[in-house]
Amino acid sequence: MSSNGPDQPSDDPQGKNPQESGPRPERARQLFGSKGGGKPWDSPRSGETAGQNTPAPSARSAPYPDAPQYAPRTAAPAAPEALEEDDDALTLLHPNYKLLMRIAGIVAALVIFAAGTAIDGILHNEAGLPFGIVMVTAALLALYIAFPLPSRRYRNRGYQISDDRLRVVRGVMWHSDTVVPFGRVQHIDVNQGPVERALGIATLTLHTAGSHNASVSLPGLGHDLAVEMRETIRAHIKRESM
Repeated sequence: MSSNGPDQPSDDPQGKNPQESGPRPERARQLFGSKGGGKPWDSPRSGETAGQNTPAPSARSAPYPDAPQYAPRTAAPAAPEALEEDDDALTLLHPNYKLLMRIAGIVAALVIFAAGTAIDGILHNEAGLPFGIVMVTAALLALYIAFPLPSRRYRNRGYQISDDRLRVVRGVMWHSDTVVPFGRVQHIDVNQGPVERALGIATLTLHTAGSHNASVSLPGLGHDLAVEMRETIRAHIKRESM
Protein backbone atom coordinates (compact mmCIF):
# COMPACT_ATOMS: atom_id res chain seq x y z
CA MET A 1 0.00 0.00 0.00
CA SER A 2 1.56 3.29 -1.07
CA SER A 3 1.63 6.28 1.24
CA ASN A 4 1.25 9.90 0.23
CA GLY A 5 4.06 12.29 0.91
CA PRO A 6 3.70 15.19 3.27
CA ASP A 7 3.25 17.56 0.37
CA GLN A 8 0.79 15.30 -1.48
CA PRO A 9 -2.36 14.73 0.60
CA SER A 10 -4.68 12.03 -0.63
CA ASP A 11 -7.74 13.14 -2.58
CA ASP A 12 -9.29 9.66 -2.68
CA PRO A 13 -11.70 9.24 0.25
CA GLN A 14 -11.50 5.39 -0.06
CA GLY A 15 -7.70 5.26 -0.04
CA LYS A 16 -7.27 4.23 -3.68
CA ASN A 17 -3.92 4.82 -5.32
CA PRO A 18 -4.00 7.96 -7.53
CA GLN A 19 -2.25 5.97 -10.31
CA GLU A 20 -5.20 3.53 -10.44
CA SER A 21 -7.83 6.27 -10.76
CA GLY A 22 -6.21 8.02 -13.73
CA PRO A 23 -4.65 11.46 -13.96
CA ARG A 24 -5.72 13.68 -11.09
CA PRO A 25 -7.29 17.01 -12.25
CA GLU A 26 -5.81 20.24 -11.02
CA ARG A 27 -7.37 21.36 -7.74
CA ALA A 28 -10.05 23.98 -8.37
CA ARG A 29 -9.70 27.38 -6.82
CA GLN A 30 -12.10 28.01 -3.97
CA LEU A 31 -15.25 29.88 -4.84
CA PHE A 32 -14.44 32.83 -2.62
CA GLY A 33 -10.66 32.91 -2.98
CA SER A 34 -7.78 31.03 -1.48
CA LYS A 35 -7.41 29.73 2.04
CA GLY A 36 -5.51 32.88 2.92
CA GLY A 37 -8.79 34.82 2.92
CA GLY A 38 -8.59 36.28 -0.58
CA LYS A 39 -11.75 37.53 -2.29
CA PRO A 40 -12.59 37.61 -5.99
CA TRP A 41 -12.32 41.40 -6.00
CA ASP A 42 -8.82 41.40 -4.40
CA SER A 43 -5.90 42.22 -6.68
CA PRO A 44 -3.34 39.42 -7.24
CA ARG A 45 -1.08 38.94 -4.24
CA SER A 46 2.64 38.44 -4.26
CA GLY A 47 3.53 34.86 -5.08
CA GLU A 48 0.55 34.41 -7.44
CA THR A 49 1.27 34.18 -11.13
CA ALA A 50 -0.67 33.05 -14.14
CA GLY A 51 -1.52 29.39 -13.75
CA GLN A 52 -0.52 29.38 -10.04
CA ASN A 53 -3.25 29.32 -7.42
CA THR A 54 -1.11 28.88 -4.34
CA PRO A 55 -0.33 32.16 -2.55
CA ALA A 56 2.98 32.88 -0.96
CA PRO A 57 3.03 31.81 2.71
CA SER A 58 3.56 35.36 3.92
CA ALA A 59 0.86 36.98 1.73
CA ARG A 60 -2.60 37.33 3.23
CA SER A 61 -5.39 39.59 2.16
CA ALA A 62 -7.02 41.96 4.59
CA PRO A 63 -9.89 40.49 6.61
CA TYR A 64 -13.30 41.16 5.14
CA PRO A 65 -14.38 43.89 7.61
CA ASP A 66 -11.24 45.89 6.75
CA ALA A 67 -11.80 45.83 3.01
CA PRO A 68 -11.94 49.52 2.13
CA GLN A 69 -14.67 49.17 -0.43
CA TYR A 70 -16.91 47.38 2.07
CA ALA A 71 -15.99 49.29 5.20
CA PRO A 72 -18.92 50.92 7.04
CA ARG A 73 -19.64 54.29 5.51
CA THR A 74 -19.43 57.25 7.83
CA ALA A 75 -22.17 59.82 7.62
CA ALA A 76 -21.34 62.67 5.30
CA PRO A 77 -20.81 66.00 7.04
CA ALA A 78 -23.94 68.03 7.11
CA ALA A 79 -24.04 70.68 4.42
CA PRO A 80 -24.12 74.24 5.71
CA GLU A 81 -27.63 75.49 5.98
CA ALA A 82 -28.70 77.58 3.03
CA LEU A 83 -29.06 81.24 3.76
CA GLU A 84 -32.70 81.94 4.30
CA GLU A 85 -34.26 84.61 2.20
CA ASP A 86 -34.61 87.88 4.01
CA ASP A 87 -38.26 88.08 4.98
CA ASP A 88 -38.13 91.61 6.37
CA ALA A 89 -40.78 94.03 5.19
CA LEU A 90 -40.03 95.78 1.93
CA THR A 91 -39.42 99.50 1.84
CA LEU A 92 -42.23 101.15 -0.08
CA LEU A 93 -41.55 103.56 -2.90
CA HIS A 94 -42.23 107.28 -2.87
CA PRO A 95 -46.00 108.07 -2.67
CA ASN A 96 -45.74 110.22 -5.78
CA TYR A 97 -44.87 107.09 -7.74
CA LYS A 98 -48.42 105.82 -7.23
CA LEU A 99 -49.66 109.11 -8.68
CA LEU A 100 -47.35 108.65 -11.65
CA MET A 101 -48.71 105.14 -12.27
CA ARG A 102 -52.26 106.43 -12.00
CA ILE A 103 -51.56 109.10 -14.60
CA ALA A 104 -50.12 106.45 -16.91
CA GLY A 105 -53.15 104.23 -16.21
CA ILE A 106 -55.60 107.01 -17.09
CA VAL A 107 -53.82 107.68 -20.38
CA ALA A 108 -53.90 103.95 -21.22
CA ALA A 109 -57.58 103.77 -20.20
CA LEU A 110 -58.52 106.63 -22.52
CA VAL A 111 -56.77 104.91 -25.41
CA ILE A 112 -58.56 101.61 -24.68
CA PHE A 113 -61.94 103.31 -24.36
CA ALA A 114 -61.47 105.23 -27.61
CA ALA A 115 -60.41 102.09 -29.45
CA GLY A 116 -63.36 100.15 -28.04
CA THR A 117 -65.79 102.86 -29.09
CA ALA A 118 -64.38 102.92 -32.63
CA ILE A 119 -64.55 99.14 -32.98
CA ASP A 120 -68.08 99.14 -31.58
CA GLY A 121 -69.20 101.71 -34.18
CA ILE A 122 -67.64 99.72 -37.03
CA LEU A 123 -69.30 96.48 -35.93
CA HIS A 124 -72.66 98.26 -35.53
CA ASN A 125 -72.52 99.77 -39.02
CA GLU A 126 -71.02 96.85 -40.89
CA ALA A 127 -72.37 93.80 -39.10
CA GLY A 128 -75.51 95.24 -37.54
CA LEU A 129 -74.49 94.32 -33.99
CA PRO A 130 -76.14 96.26 -31.14
CA PHE A 131 -74.15 99.36 -30.28
CA GLY A 132 -72.37 99.35 -26.92
CA ILE A 133 -71.22 95.72 -26.55
CA VAL A 134 -67.53 96.40 -27.16
CA MET A 135 -67.67 99.91 -25.70
CA VAL A 136 -68.99 98.70 -22.33
CA THR A 137 -66.32 96.02 -22.12
CA ALA A 138 -63.64 98.57 -22.99
CA ALA A 139 -65.01 101.00 -20.41
CA LEU A 140 -64.85 98.41 -17.61
CA LEU A 141 -61.29 97.48 -18.55
CA ALA A 142 -60.30 101.15 -18.71
CA LEU A 143 -61.70 101.85 -15.24
CA TYR A 144 -59.73 98.93 -13.78
CA ILE A 145 -56.51 100.08 -15.44
CA ALA A 146 -56.98 103.67 -14.31
CA PHE A 147 -57.85 103.17 -10.63
CA PRO A 148 -57.50 99.79 -8.86
CA LEU A 149 -54.50 98.54 -10.83
CA PRO A 150 -52.06 101.39 -9.96
CA SER A 151 -52.76 100.93 -6.25
CA ARG A 152 -52.15 97.17 -6.48
CA ARG A 153 -48.95 97.69 -8.43
CA TYR A 154 -47.72 100.19 -5.87
CA ARG A 155 -48.40 97.83 -2.94
CA ASN A 156 -46.56 94.99 -4.67
CA ARG A 157 -43.42 96.99 -5.35
CA GLY A 158 -40.60 97.67 -2.96
CA TYR A 159 -36.94 97.18 -2.22
CA GLN A 160 -34.38 96.23 0.42
CA ILE A 161 -30.84 97.53 0.56
CA SER A 162 -28.12 96.01 2.75
CA ASP A 163 -24.35 96.36 3.04
CA ASP A 164 -23.64 94.27 -0.06
CA ARG A 165 -26.79 93.87 -2.15
CA LEU A 166 -30.00 95.44 -3.42
CA ARG A 167 -33.25 93.49 -3.63
CA VAL A 168 -35.99 94.70 -5.98
CA VAL A 169 -39.52 93.21 -5.86
CA ARG A 170 -42.27 93.97 -8.35
CA GLY A 171 -45.24 92.48 -10.17
CA VAL A 172 -48.93 91.74 -9.59
CA MET A 173 -49.64 88.87 -11.99
CA TRP A 174 -46.03 88.18 -12.96
CA HIS A 175 -44.00 88.45 -9.77
CA SER A 176 -40.31 89.34 -9.93
CA ASP A 177 -37.83 89.21 -7.03
CA THR A 178 -34.31 90.29 -8.07
CA VAL A 179 -31.20 90.46 -5.88
CA VAL A 180 -28.23 92.43 -7.21
CA PRO A 181 -24.86 91.93 -5.43
CA PHE A 182 -22.91 95.16 -5.39
CA GLY A 183 -19.79 93.28 -6.48
CA ARG A 184 -21.37 92.70 -9.92
CA VAL A 185 -22.35 96.32 -10.54
CA GLN A 186 -20.47 98.04 -13.36
CA HIS A 187 -22.02 101.49 -13.23
CA ILE A 188 -25.10 103.23 -11.83
CA ASP A 189 -27.54 105.73 -13.34
CA VAL A 190 -30.11 108.05 -11.78
CA ASN A 191 -32.70 109.03 -14.41
CA GLN A 192 -35.63 111.49 -14.39
CA GLY A 193 -38.25 112.15 -17.04
CA PRO A 194 -40.26 115.36 -17.24
CA VAL A 195 -43.15 114.04 -15.16
CA GLU A 196 -40.77 112.40 -12.66
CA ARG A 197 -38.89 115.67 -12.28
CA ALA A 198 -42.16 117.49 -11.61
CA LEU A 199 -43.07 114.90 -8.96
CA GLY A 200 -39.61 114.86 -7.37
CA ILE A 201 -38.90 111.17 -8.02
CA ALA A 202 -36.24 109.31 -9.99
CA THR A 203 -35.25 105.86 -11.26
CA LEU A 204 -32.09 104.11 -10.02
CA THR A 205 -30.61 101.74 -12.62
CA LEU A 206 -27.82 99.27 -11.84
CA HIS A 207 -25.88 97.91 -14.82
CA THR A 208 -24.38 94.54 -13.90
CA ALA A 209 -21.74 92.22 -15.31
CA GLY A 210 -22.43 88.73 -16.65
CA SER A 211 -24.59 89.36 -19.70
CA HIS A 212 -24.92 91.93 -22.45
CA ASN A 213 -26.75 95.10 -21.38
CA ALA A 214 -27.93 93.51 -18.13
CA SER A 215 -29.56 96.08 -15.88
CA VAL A 216 -31.97 96.28 -12.96
CA SER A 217 -34.14 99.37 -12.51
CA LEU A 218 -35.75 100.65 -9.33
CA PRO A 219 -38.25 103.41 -10.17
CA GLY A 220 -40.24 105.51 -7.74
CA LEU A 221 -37.44 106.70 -5.44
CA GLY A 222 -37.23 110.22 -4.13
CA HIS A 223 -34.50 111.99 -6.09
CA ASP A 224 -32.35 112.70 -3.04
CA LEU A 225 -32.70 109.09 -1.87
CA ALA A 226 -31.75 107.75 -5.31
CA VAL A 227 -28.57 109.86 -5.31
CA GLU A 228 -27.74 108.73 -1.77
CA MET A 229 -28.19 105.07 -2.69
CA ARG A 230 -26.01 105.55 -5.76
CA GLU A 231 -23.19 106.98 -3.65
CA THR A 232 -23.55 104.20 -1.06
CA ILE A 233 -23.21 101.51 -3.72
CA ARG A 234 -20.26 103.30 -5.33
CA ALA A 235 -18.49 103.49 -1.96
CA HIS A 236 -18.98 99.74 -1.45
CA ILE A 237 -17.58 98.97 -4.89
CA LYS A 238 -14.58 101.21 -4.20
CA ARG A 239 -13.87 99.42 -0.91
CA GLU A 240 -14.09 96.00 -2.56
CA SER A 241 -11.72 97.01 -5.37
CA MET A 242 -8.99 98.28 -3.01
